[in-house]
Amino acid sequence: MNKKFLISILILWAAKSIAQDSLSNQPWDDPALAEREDRNIEKYRKGDAVIKITGKSGKPISEAKVIVQQQTHEFLFGCNLFVLGQLKTPELNTKYGDAFAHLFNFATIPFYWKGFEPEKGKPRFSENSSFIWRRPPSDPLVKWCKEHDITVKGHALMYNRNSVMPDWTAKNNPDLFLKQAKKHMEEIAKRYKDDIAVWDVVNEERYRTLYPETGHEVPDDYLPWCFREAAKLFPKDVKLIYNDDLENHEDPEKYAGFINDVKGKGIRIDGMGIQFHIFDLNIRNNFLDGNLYPPDLLINFYDRMAKFGLPIYITEITIAGYGENGYTTQAKIVKNLYRLWFSIPNMAGITWWNLGDGTAYGKENEKENKALGGLLDKNMDPKPAYDVLDELINHEWKTNETITTGSDGKARFHGFYGKYKATVIFDGKTYIKEINLSNSGNNNFNIEL
Repeated sequence: MNKKFLISILILWAAKSIAQDSLSNQPWDDPALAEREDRNIEKYRKGDAVIKITGKSGKPISEAKVIVQQQTHEFLFGCNLFVLGQLKTPELNTKYGDAFAHLFNFATIPFYWKGFEPEKGKPRFSENSSFIWRRPPSDPLVKWCKEHDITVKGHALMYNRNSVMPDWTAKNNPDLFLKQAKKHMEEIAKRYKDDIAVWDVVNEERYRTLYPETGHEVPDDYLPWCFREAAKLFPKDVKLIYNDDLENHEDPEKYAGFINDVKGKGIRIDGMGIQFHIFDLNIRNNFLDGNLYPPDLLINFYDRMAKFGLPIYITEITIAGYGENGYTTQAKIVKNLYRLWFSIPNMAGITWWNLGDGTAYGKENEKENKALGGLLDKNMDPKPAYDVLDELINHEWKTNETITTGSDGKARFHGFYGKYKATVIFDGKTYIKEINLSNSGNNNFNIEL
């Protein structure tokens, strides 16, 4: 029997067994699921706002026309920005950047240590740094994100995998390695503590603990040590996250153990990052009917993680787009997953992984690029999955309304959390003000004409 076929069958059988043993199989087109999602989105992603219009004397102005247009989301919709400016032609680079900025307000930029500082003492911050594919220098990426009002996430502050470590780091000397790691974190924090809002402090400890030989030798308290050091370096408004691959959520206790290892010691941790990659064609094709990873399996996982009182971030997403009807199936899965994730109360962000086909890690014949898991094709043109997200993020989940003030001078609306442009038209004149409808703020606004 073909080895690859056998592996696919085993993966399919294992995943199906997990789903069947855990919860009843619920198809993704179940009307009850859609009703739950709509109800939660209305409850957790939207809020009431009051805009009071007054004259200079403070007197309320009635019959003023108020147009509210949502500009951005408070919720973080993201993607990695690993190949910005790195594609073969200026046209491709422009299409990539435009597609990114049109859809996302959140960007993950690379800080894999081997690509960041291949030569000891020479970190690749500046734009004139040497070219490394998928490892562009950080300064230009941070600058581009500022110009496009995009929140930045650093990935990852520490990732203890030999393959992403510089050759000069201490592989078998834990004391020396921690000194090197501390200096590494200090340099990054000094430069970006005010510019990068979210950090994957540690990445993929699950794999390293299962296969210790794949990482540098470290003490048993390595994970809490990393968070303790990061908490000293970054302001409290910077989110410090633990990120891991949960193999599609079937092992909550293992993940919970890592969170407890930090939080249980009273060390600051601000969020939980969870990956979701589907490269295998058999898993993808059997996803929508609920036989593999049914919605209740995912919902149950997030409910169990809610006990930590921390926001959840879906940090890396790949849904394979190759094979028969690949683009169409990818788009259907994307719509279902994003609707579910956006409806989870403690979900704070969702990050697609590779925006364009051919921009993933590895060579063309390796699994990530072979999967064609981009939202754009190799020409950086939108695939159906991109169009689905555009419809959700920029249309269905955005609020644009025209309202009129009452006798109290107040205009009221119920909208998605985010930044708005409020345009007031009265007595032949136009006034514009930016307001921020926030889940945690005072959503009463005053505009004086």
